[in-house]
Order: sequence, then C-alpha cells, then structure tokens
Amino acid sequence: MDTGLNLNANELISMLQLEPHPEGGYYSRTYASDEQIVAAALPARFRDDRFISTAIYFLLEGKDYSAFHRIKSDELWHFYTGGGLHIYVIHPDGRGEVLLLGNDLANGYRFQQIVKAGCWFASKPASENSFSLVGCTVAPGFDFADFEMAKEGELLNVYPKHRQWIEQLCR
Repeated sequence: MDTGLNLNANELISMLQLEPHPEGGYYSRTYASDEQIVAAALPARFRDDRFISTAIYFLLEGKDYSAFHRIKSDELWHFYTGGGLHIYVIHPDGRGEVLLLGNDLANGYRFQQIVKAGCWFASKPASENSFSLVGCTVAPGFDFADFEMAKEGELLNVYPKHRQWIEQLCR
C-alpha cells in the first residue's frame, strides 16, 4: 500500500509550510483549541491564560538537532514519517533517559512518547542520513512565554553527569 509519504525533507517543509524553530529544526502550529484556561485556574507556574491544548508539526534533518530546552506543560510527541528520533530527557531529579520515537517497534521505538513538564529535553534524528517528521501536542497549550532555552554552562553546573549530552545538544 502506498502511504503517499515518500517525500523528502525539503518537500515536507514546503508542503506543510514549516518555518525555522528557535530550538532547531522546522515547525508549524497545526492546532490551538478554541477555548482557553484562565490563569487563575492553572498551576502557579503559569502567569497568563493558556489554550487548553496546542499541536505542531516538527521536522529535524540529518545532523540538525533540537537544543536543550524546557517548557511548563507536558508534551506528547507523535511519530509520522522518516527515521526514528531520539529525545534526550534530563529530569529535575537528575535522572536521564533517551526516549525512542519512531516505527521500529521491535527495537524499542514507540509511536508516542511523553516529556513531562519541567524536564530539560533535546532531540535529534537517530541517523544523520535521515530526517524525522513528528508532531507535538502540549496541554495546557504551548506559549513561548513558557519556553526556556538551556544555557550550556548553567546546565553543566546542575547536571554534570550528562556532560556529553549537554555539550552535544546545546547551542
């Protein structure tokens, strides 16, 4: 069966109208709920109203990566096409894990992965000879006011045991 996804990264960027993302890669917001949650009803870490949920397409090519950052909401990742994606997560308690996002289920990859609010995370394609087209759903919805890009030196001071990841995946 032809899935119609035999497209290269440049074709997908064009067809999906993806734009450069500050953390690396390309993205396009595909959904923002019609309703919002008022700030008073949200946890104290949110200062303003938020959409109930938002979603984006996100594409990383070969050697590109999404630099370490964190947000104030849980983020559910979905795999669409291309090669697998590795998501490097540093939990607030210092524990690190690599989430495998992709369709190679026999080797531990999953179609969905979750990054919990407040975790530092970065991602890159499993292969430098491929690209990964994924989606991210955030609830409460994503707002750039909740986005914090990591500073390499500060992250190294707090999580020195993750030096290799931090040096490789910070801008």
